[in-house]
Amino acid sequence: MAAAYPQIVLFGDSLFQGVVDVSDGFSFQAALQAQVLRRFDVINRGLSGYNTSNALSVLPQIFPPPVPGGPKLEYLFVLFGANDAAVSLPTNHQHVPLEKYKDNLAKIISHPNITAHKPKIFLITPPPLDQIRITQLDLAAGHPSATRHTKISTKYSEAVRQVAAEKPHVVLIDLWKALMDVAISKTPEHNPNGPQLGDPEGGVRGYLEHLLPDGLHLSSESYRIFYDIVRPHIGSEWAGTRDEDRVAYVLPDWRLAPWLEEDAHLKG
Repeated sequence: MAAAYPQIVLFGDSLFQGVVDVSDGFSFQAALQAQVLRRFDVINRGLSGYNTSNALSVLPQIFPPPVPGGPKLEYLFVLFGANDAAVSLPTNHQHVPLEKYKDNLAKIISHPNITAHKPKIFLITPPPLDQIRITQLDLAAGHPSATRHTKISTKYSEAVRQVAAEKPHVVLIDLWKALMDVAISKTPEHNPNGPQLGDPEGGVRGYLEHLLPDGLHLSSESYRIFYDIVRPHIGSEWAGTRDEDRVAYVLPDWRLAPWLEEDAHLKG
């Protein structure tokens, strides 16, 4: 029987599709795969443009129920919302109402094809939004106005926190807070009591310019920050063990492989 590696699945929109990018010298997915090499397969199911309703419709095609000898879904990371939060425009139809978004998230993480694997589930908040930059690019692309608004997107990030808080088996990864904390710390002119960075009402992009180059998608620096908050949640199975560098391998380390016993037997 073939050795089935347990899986870490990244299920989301373009923010997960983009974790494979290495154009700036760092890849979130490569870093994560290096962390779990020989123990897990990291599977990318980032689907650019998808909202949670789209995700639910294709979920059975992505997550089959467990079968004997098949791979087990060990960790599931879910990152949707950037498209759900898009405003309804004649040129954009990605919007999902806030309450339906919350319901969709709950349905995703409780889908029987997923729960049958008994994975560790992580819900990730959509990152901050730079509406100032998005407005520039959206108008240039022919939209009548910005497709996404800072204040609306912030509500969708808060919705993820609420869903995670209602599910005791789910861990929250607050990407919004991690990135915004960095942006604020590196924007000394920002008034913490005023509008958010990236909000046209305040008119200050600040360090979001570096974290969200197009106002929506993550830069290499942002993906490093993202990875740094994910990394501690992976690897408790072998962390602190005597042979930490080899414990939990699907196929044994060469120094512990069965053929060494065969060699010893032949030599004896």
